[in-house]
Amino acid sequence: MSVEDFQKAVNIPIIKATTLLRGRALTSTEITALQSVCSRDPRTAGVRDAAIIGVLYGGLRRSEIVKLDSTDYNQHLNELTILSGKGRKDRRVYLPDGAHGAIEEWLNLRGSHVGPLFCHVNKAGRISPRRLTGQGIWYILQKRGGEARVESFSPHDLRRSCITHLLAEGADIVVVQQLAGHSNPKTTMRYARRGEEAKPLAAAEATRALRQ
Repeated sequence: MSVEDFQKAVNIPIIKATTLLRGRALTSTEITALQSVCSRDPRTAGVRDAAIIGVLYGGLRRSEIVKLDSTDYNQHLNELTILSGKGRKDRRVYLPDGAHGAIEEWLNLRGSHVGPLFCHVNKAGRISPRRLTGQGIWYILQKRGGEARVESFSPHDLRRSCITHLLAEGADIVVVQQLAGHSNPKTTMRYARRGEEAKPLAAAEATRALRQ
C-alpha cells in the first residue's frame, strides 16, 4: 500500500456517539418506602438493612460498605472513614440524619466489638461476626425492593440517587465530587439524573401548551 492510499484509508472522520445513561435515581418516595419496610420488620435483619440502605444513600459504593469496620464510624461526628476506596482514595463521608439514626439503632444490637460494621444475621435473628459480601448486599436490596414494590434498582442506583438529589438541591459540585470520591467533577455530573426526571415534565408541559 502506498503512503497516499494509507493516508486516505486512515483519514476517516470520527463519528461521535451518545449512549443512554445507565442506572437510575430513586425518588424520595421510593427511598422512604424501602426504609419503611425495614422498620416494619421486627427482626434484627430489618434494623441492619435500614442502616445499609441509609449508608448507600449517603453516597458509598457497595464495595466500600462491605469493607467498613465498626472503628470506621464516628458516632459523635456522624462520619464514616473510607480507607482505600476506588482508586486507592481515602475520604470521609458525613451521613444523612436518617442514616445516622439507623446506624445507631443497628450498633445497639450489634454491640461495640471490633469487626465488620455490617454482619450476617441468621433466621433466628442472631448476629454473626462474618462480614457481608457484595452479593449479600445485592440480595438484601432486591428483597427489600420487592417488599416495598419499588421498581428494580441496583446498589449503585442509591449512590446515583444521593448525587442527583444533592445537585438538584443546589449543593456545590466540588463538595458532591469529594463526597462521592470522584477524581473529576465531570464524572459526578454523569451520575446526576435530574435531567432525565425533568424530561417527562417538560413533555407534559409541551402537550398542555399544544392543546391551548
